[in-house]
Amino acid sequence: MREILGRRRKFQLRRGGRSALLGAALQCATEWRWPVLPGVGLRSGGRTAKGAQPAARGAQRTRPCGCPDPDCAVPGAHPFDPGLLAATTDARMVRWWWTKRPDAPVVLATGGKAPCAVSLPAVAGARALAELDRAGVAVGPVVATPTRWTLLVAPYSLPELGELLYAQDLVPSSLRFHGEGGYVVLPPSETGAGKVRWERPPATRASAKRSGAPWLPDVATLVDALVEASAGAPGGGSRLAY
Repeated sequence: MREILGRRRKFQLRRGGRSALLGAALQCATEWRWPVLPGVGLRSGGRTAKGAQPAARGAQRTRPCGCPDPDCAVPGAHPFDPGLLAATTDARMVRWWWTKRPDAPVVLATGGKAPCAVSLPAVAGARALAELDRAGVAVGPVVATPTRWTLLVAPYSLPELGELLYAQDLVPSSLRFHGEGGYVVLPPSETGAGKVRWERPPATRASAKRSGAPWLPDVATLVDALVEASAGAPGGGSRLAY
């Protein structure tokens, strides 16, 4: 009997560790009504970073993307099978996906009634958030990886975004907009860029309590600071760092 209980405890610990991704996906889909799907993820194992000795202490290991492209620009951090159009808020589908692939990243399909997003290099993102805080501008959820930060915003249309960007003197290419047909990887996913975390966790304001979804700012209130911070990033914001 002791051995059976011991094995059962170990099983529950393993399942509990893996359930964090499923829990996050279910919260997005069922509580917030954000459509999600599993990302392609990373292959098991790894390889030594180019130029490093295999046996060298501290040699960086990288894990290739689970997709067929050996030079994938966003390893692990994109949809593959199923495709982006499969994103759903159906709890049964979400449970089935993460039961089959418990380590799959959580991918949010942006646009429509779902949040949109703006992403920029991590250095520029930290600078933009500091400036917005100083100006007293409220910021919604912010997703962070070691290389890029992503600010979730209220849904916007392409014409609306076009007018905002047209008013700018220069929009750095390192600044990306995730609208209809786009996607964002959410915490606590693991990608080739590293661990995905909340720099600013989602919060519900009084005006959003009816839907239960986190409060999201309008992109118009943030775009000036994001453009300025990106332009001031190393390289003038011309390099798209994933």
